[in-house]
Formats: sequence, structure tokens, C-alpha cells
Amino acid sequence: MDKLMNVINYFKSIDLKQVIDFLIAIAIIIFFYIFSSGLSYIIIRIFKRKKTDKERIRKMPFYYPLKIFFIVLGLFLAARVLQITGKAMDIIVLAFKIICIILFAKALAGCFSNDSKTMRRLQRKFFSNTDDNRLNFIYKISRWIIYLIAVLCIIGLLGINLNAILAGLGVGSVVLTLAAQDTAKNLFGGVMILIDKPFIIGDWIQTTNYEGIVEDISFRSTGIRTFDNSLVNIPNGVLSNEAVINWSKMEKRKYKLNLKLPLDTPVEVIQRITSKIYFMLINNQSVINEDTYVKFDEIEPDGVSIMIYVFTNSVDYDSYMNCKENINKNILEILEKEGVDLSYPTSTVLLKDTDLLKENYKKIK
Repeated sequence: MDKLMNVINYFKSIDLKQVIDFLIAIAIIIFFYIFSSGLSYIIIRIFKRKKTDKERIRKMPFYYPLKIFFIVLGLFLAARVLQITGKAMDIIVLAFKIICIILFAKALAGCFSNDSKTMRRLQRKFFSNTDDNRLNFIYKISRWIIYLIAVLCIIGLLGINLNAILAGLGVGSVVLTLAAQDTAKNLFGGVMILIDKPFIIGDWIQTTNYEGIVEDISFRSTGIRTFDNSLVNIPNGVLSNEAVINWSKMEKRKYKLNLKLPLDTPVEVIQRITSKIYFMLINNQSVINEDTYVKFDEIEPDGVSIMIYVFTNSVDYDSYMNCKENINKNILEILEKEGVDLSYPTSTVLLKDTDLLKENYKKIK
């Protein structure tokens, strides 16, 4: 009974103004939550009047930060309406300022990407001769600078003394220097890769241990998609200090074959086969004629050898394999028409003291 009376007395003590303030605060939160998307759309339309497609506006870097901002603004105004005072209100104001800084930094950093139309216009105007790798590097540096400024602003709002932080870093500078050696090497390696451009995104490269397609070049590492579909991240410091074969930079690709014929093949047949293979190759559109060689190369105990040495303009792996398959098929057709088979590897075994071997064999039996 006493508990019931306490509850009744509590509700009697509630002021009507407090109830109205509470309802207004709830209404403000609901309003900003429901209309946050519409308000974000209106704000963007004010600055981007040509943008009429809603889907395109939703993909813009400022859309979602603005949407979250209006929701947070609703919570902040609701706290104001409830007349929260003291340290609680100070914490709410501080949290509101920090969230605004984070959202603004997120939106501004999102502008520095290849998807941003503003950046594409600036690229056409000022960086027309700059490749995508360098632009991506510039965008990443810009984003890091924006986030760093945002962190410094938040540290300032929190009242943390930057001088004390720097002094603390000075005490542990030796430890940090040792720990950051590899990071510095990788950063410097990334810069050198972007300056020298030994490869770019999309190139097929081969290192000492890995081979695949370059998917990403970041500050610290380079991502390579290997041919078994695994992603390998190699530190830039390692890549900048070892030999890297860039197969995508090939202007032509070598095809070499040693064709071994039986030792008893007549000379005129060998000459005929050599001529037919040569004319077949120079009439192949994928073969570079200036570098085509078909020669009677060697005479060996197990056959005669015809050396075929050509270069093809089929650079990528798939077209090269198709070209190679076509050449091999045509060579076999020429040999078939001439009635010549390929020579098989043979070996000669010399037996000494045959009679003694026979006697030992009989004893074993």
C-alpha cells in the first residue's frame, strides 16, 4: 500500500510543463528521424541544382553524413528542450561537436575518390597527364590529412594538452623509431613505385615468390590477385628492392621449339619441311616476320633437330596460348603430309662379358 501511495505522489509531483517538454522532445526526435533523408536531399539540391536523380544524390559523399547529422541534431535539440543542465549538458554539447567534426571529415574525405565528379573535373583541368595510380595516392594522402586534422580538433575539444603528448612521444622516440622502420620503408617503397611506375593496377606481374594481377597499391603494401584467386599483400619495401617482371609491358612474346626428326630422314625432306614451316609462320597474322627463324640446327645420335624461333604479337596469355596451339597444329599437319614422324628419345646400353652374364643368370635360376 505504501508503494502505491509513493507512485501516486510521484505522478502528482510531475509538473504539466515537464510532460509537455518531454512530448515536444519526443516529437522533435521523431521529426528529424523521419525527415532526415528529405532534409539532406534539399540541402544537396540547393548546391547541386542540376542533380535531379535521387539515386545519384544518395551516392554523393555528403548525403549520409548529412542524414546522420540531422538525426543527431534532433537528439541535441530534444536535450535542449528538456532543459538538461550541469555536467550532463556539457557532455551532450561536447559529444554533439565531436560527432559533427567526424561527419564533416567523413563527407569531405569521401569527395577525394575516383567516383567524385568534382575530382574528375579537376583531374581533366589540372591533372590530365597524371595516371590513376598517382591520383589514388594523392586522394589517399588527402583523406589522411583530413582525418588527422579532425583528430587534432577533437583532441582540442577534449582539452588534452598536445604539448604533453609530444613530450611523451619524445621520451619514447627511440622505441617508436625502431618500430616504425619497416613502416617507413614500405611508405618510401610505395612512393617510389608510384614515381617510377614499374607496374600499375591491372598489370600482370611476377615477383620472386608470387605472380598475378595487381589489384591495389596502397601506402604500405601492394595487393596481387594470384592465378589461384588468392589475394597476396606484399610490403612495398620488399617490392621496391627485388626484381619484378611486368608481363603486361611485353611488346612481343617468344615461341621456341626444337623439332626432332628421325636420323634417317632424307635431306630433301628436311629442307621441304623447313620451308613449309617457315612459309606457314610468315603467313600467320600473329607472327612477327622480321624475327622468324626456321633452321636445320643439329645432328644428334637419336635424330636431326630443326630449330623454330619466332616472336608473336599475341601478348596476353590467352591469345598467346591460342596462337601457340595453332602453330603446333599446323606443324603436325606438315609432318603428317610429308609422312615423317617425330623422333623418340633413345638410349644405348652396352653389355660386356655376355657369356659371364649368361652363366650368372643360369646360376640364379
